[in-house]
Amino acid sequence: MTVQGLLDSGMFTVVNVGENPEREITVPFCCDLLSIAMGRAPAGCAWVTVMGNMNTLAVATLTDAACIIMAEGAVLDEIAMKKAKDQEITVMGTELPIFDAALKIHQAMQG
Repeated sequence: MTVQGLLDSGMFTVVNVGENPEREITVPFCCDLLSIAMGRAPAGCAWVTVMGNMNTLAVATLTDAACIIMAEGAVLDEIAMKKAKDQEITVMGTELPIFDAALKIHQAMQG
């Protein structure tokens, strides 16, 4: 599944569309501890988190995440939203719990 496929699926609200929406998503990844995500988030992942600050975007860039899904109704703060737009990072949102959001991505990837 591509980032664009996830955007088009209607599973999540679109917060910001970044560069390269045709990028393939490798795996969903759940983590809210930024230091763990920095060392363990696989490249190309759809990172599901509730952390909506600028550091989250920095870690997503560092780990080469394909996109970020803000779960449990979490939102990017104002500074993070500007950074997502400036750096063209794809961000989506959902009211679902983190695990449930990641499970939906996993199921969609399985076809």
